[in-house]
Amino acid sequence: MSLLILGIILFLGAHSLPMVRETRAGLLAKLGEGGFKGAYSLISLLGFVLIVYGFHTYRAEGWVQVWSPPVWTRHITISLMWFAFVALAAMGPKPSRIKGWLRHPMLVAIKIWALAHLLANGDLGGMILFGSFLAWAVVDRISVKKRGLLGAEPQAAFTRSDAIIVVAGTVAYVAMMFAHPWLIGVAVVG
Repeated sequence: MSLLILGIILFLGAHSLPMVRETRAGLLAKLGEGGFKGAYSLISLLGFVLIVYGFHTYRAEGWVQVWSPPVWTRHITISLMWFAFVALAAMGPKPSRIKGWLRHPMLVAIKIWALAHLLANGDLGGMILFGSFLAWAVVDRISVKKRGLLGAEPQAAFTRSDAIIVVAGTVAYVAMMFAHPWLIGVAVVG
């Protein structure tokens, strides 16, 4: 479990740098833009690898069941994940009503993903992993709002971009339902 926690600290720590503007500016001045981006990417990648490996190791060797989620929470998780994938699809560069309504589609997708998985997983490792991402996304959203970096207001009407977002999100959602057993090791349906 220590590798999982270290991975979360590295990954979310690197992704928290925009929240601490002075520290980020100091690192940019010290390392230069290329050095900063390289270090940021390397730390993020290392954190991600440690999260994946640490969670895999935890599931194989150190599983700690804290509570047993009712079966209905799995149905809620499956439903919520469609919204997460649509939010993720709204990250594209084109303006849309969905993107404007969400204001920061990536953070919305992360919050939905984390909450949905907290509902369906009652083990300690899952609670640490998904709880950390949910807490980080809430704090980052508050920071984004305070820094005035929210996206544009929603457009008045739905556009072709909105239809593309819904279709792309739905296709990615269905693909992940089939890929989840091979990528994550847990069947979504069946």
